[in-house]
Amino acid sequence: MSQVQTACLQILSQLNQVVSEVTQEDFARPSVALGGTTFGQHLRHTLEFFICLEKGLPAGVVNYDKRAHDHQLESHRSVALATIDRIRAFVAADRTDRPLKLELCYAYEGGATSTLQTNYQRELAYNIEHAVHHMALMKIALRELAPYVTIPEYFGIASSTIRYNAATVASS
Repeated sequence: MSQVQTACLQILSQLNQVVSEVTQEDFARPSVALGGTTFGQHLRHTLEFFICLEKGLPAGVVNYDKRAHDHQLESHRSVALATIDRIRAFVAADRTDRPLKLELCYAYEGGATSTLQTNYQRELAYNIEHAVHHMALMKIALRELAPYVTIPEYFGIASSTIRYNAATVASS
């Protein structure tokens, strides 16, 4: 298993832990601090990027714009937990790196997609960075709405920041 796969599984385990602890009510409750969005919406957004990679892998084409925006996933803890388990199995599967095409469109009004060359491991790494960013937002929602949840120490913190902070403390 690659270092990237291991990091993905750690992220997914952290998400599983907090989703297991948050109540259904708090999972779907709007956060004032996050402009009315919910913990569940940020989780859904994060997981759907992994789902896009999973679905695109067989054809070799990934497009993160084609997310399902699954209301069930963002509204129901049980659906979220089952989805995390499925994604963990997908990430844990022993597969070698392979080339992929990334379809994207950054025009606000839509239009034709562009295609970039990428690969499976690079897209897993992208999903880690994307997940960490949204986990930082989820942490804000959890502190506001569900202070009873035990938030893992490194939840929503990039590994480079963790290493930098450790080096700073060690050199002090």
